[in-house]
This record gives sequence, C-alpha cells and structure tokens, in this order.
Amino acid sequence: MTTTDQISVLFVCLGNICRSTMAEGVFRSLVSKPPYQAMIAKVDSCGTGAYHIGSSPDSRTMSTLRENGVGDYVHAARKIRKEDFGEFDYVFAMDRDNLRDLQRIHERSGGKAKVMLFGEYAGKKKAEEVDDPYYGARDGFDIAYEQCMRFSHNFLKEVFPDVKP
Repeated sequence: MTTTDQISVLFVCLGNICRSTMAEGVFRSLVSKPPYQAMIAKVDSCGTGAYHIGSSPDSRTMSTLRENGVGDYVHAARKIRKEDFGEFDYVFAMDRDNLRDLQRIHERSGGKAKVMLFGEYAGKKKAEEVDDPYYGARDGFDIAYEQCMRFSHNFLKEVFPDVKP
C-alpha cells in the first residue's frame, strides 16, 4: 500500500459500547493528526449483537479515553450490516467469538473487507484478544486501552511502512 491510498477501518465487539468504541476512539485520535490524517477515509465501530443500539459508549470507556487525552469522541452503538464488508477495507474483531460471527456474515455477504482479529497486531508471536471489561473492574478498561493503542500503532506501521509518525 502506498501513502496515497486511503483505507477505512471498522472495529467490532459484541455490544459496541466498550471494546470496539475504545478501539475506535484510540484509532481516531491517532489518525486525526499528521501524517495519517490524509490516509484514512473512514473509521467506525459496531457490534455483532443488537443489545445497545443507539446507546453511547460505556461511561468507563469514555472516562478511560478522556484520561488519556481523547476527549472529543462521540458514538451511538449500532449493529454490523452486510454493507459494512463492502464499505470498509479492514474489519477488526476484538475477540475470536466475534471474529467467527463476522466471518460467517462476510461469507454470506461478500465484500472487499479483510476480516481479522485486531490482536493480530499485538506485536507478539501469538494474537491477543481484547477481553470484555463490561462486567469486570475498572482496570479492564485500562488494559483494553493499552491493547488498542499498541495494536493501532502496530497496524499503522505495517500498513504504512514508509510513514514516520
């Protein structure tokens, strides 16, 4: 991929209020500044389930983002649509269960999207899952934030290897 190619990225978890919104907020923050701002066409997030359609991100997601300098993120939860696989270049699942669901939908709907685990960009030999922090303690959101930052940086380095942040 050249630095003139624009890409679009979709982050997906189960309900679209914790992990995928964390990833979207982190990624948007990183790519809103040079050198990436002209290279990213679209960034969004959604869920494989319809549990929280229309809801804002979890308050713990928002406070974690704010504590890390991401204060302008706004989102209303939505469910994955078959059209997403044609609109986005990358569809990143936060865990293997959601990855399997996405792969099934992608097989039926087609589309250009590369569907994969976001944790493939963990920077380690083994891919990581972003555990759902919803029912856990506050530190689960901090862990998810760290993973989203690391995965985003690694993804950007791989997709745009000639770009120096």
